[in-house]
Amino acid sequence: MSRIKRYFVTGLLITLPVLITVYLVFIIFVFIDGIWGKPINFYLKKYLGFGVPGLGFILLILTAFIVGFIATNFFGRRIFYAIEKWFLKLPLVRQIYPPAKQVVDSFISSNKPAFKKVVLVEYPSKGIWSVGFLTNDGLKEAEEKTGEKLVHVFIATTPTPFSGFLILVPRNQVKVLNMSIEEGFKLIVSGGIFTP
Repeated sequence: MSRIKRYFVTGLLITLPVLITVYLVFIIFVFIDGIWGKPINFYLKKYLGFGVPGLGFILLILTAFIVGFIATNFFGRRIFYAIEKWFLKLPLVRQIYPPAKQVVDSFISSNKPAFKKVVLVEYPSKGIWSVGFLTNDGLKEAEEKTGEKLVHVFIATTPTPFSGFLILVPRNQVKVLNMSIEEGFKLIVSGGIFTP
């Protein structure tokens, strides 16, 4: 009986991460494909009698490539700057677009990574330690009001490290861990099972 249990547990350990990965990739693919794929496939099915799965995903990649190509030259930058300026005048857009752009820039830009270091902070109370990611220096107004040098620490939640909350911690109370950002993510996603 113990051998059967061992086979089952080993099978789960191998199969579940693969299934979870495939499921998440599938959800992302369906979401991206649905942005443009649904309307285009609707007309393809209506007039030609068939749809093309993944068409929206392919179009999004092509669009990103073309926009990137145009935006890297002098005139393209000026055109996109003018469009962005007009875009920011629209109601509701000016509240959503700038923070969304900053988040995307910080995740994609190799010059300024979103997470600088993996840190340990005493949170949510004394004697309890949380693993977080150092994201930035402290907010000036908060530093003036507290009279301390602060840093921004993002405390990620298990098992989805992209959700969580921001805390401002005195710089001298932050302990930098000797691990990479990737190892920090693995630690959080695994709920502490993976230890670097």
